[in-house]
Amino acid sequence: MSEHVLSSKMYYGIWIALMILTVVTARVAFIDLGPFNTVVALVIATGKALLVVLFFMHVKYASEKLVKMVIVASIFWLLLLLLLSLADYGTRYARHG
Repeated sequence: MSEHVLSSKMYYGIWIALMILTVVTARVAFIDLGPFNTVVALVIATGKALLVVLFFMHVKYASEKLVKMVIVASIFWLLLLLLLSLADYGTRYARHG
């Protein structure tokens, strides 16, 4: 098993990307997107999780099958969270003021 070492520059670049995405998540929280606020937040969170898994956990440099499995699992997890969140939202009673 060969070990892959990333440069410090690459790690700092990924860290900066994660910080930017965190700021974007916080900024988007103050924009009224209606029912899509949760969707946008989950998409950004999934992107951040992919960066962490692929680079910090070195999955990107593992076998091709493992990379595909991680991507498919991430998309499945995002869809599961969206489906359950939207199912909860859709089954709530409407409140009348």
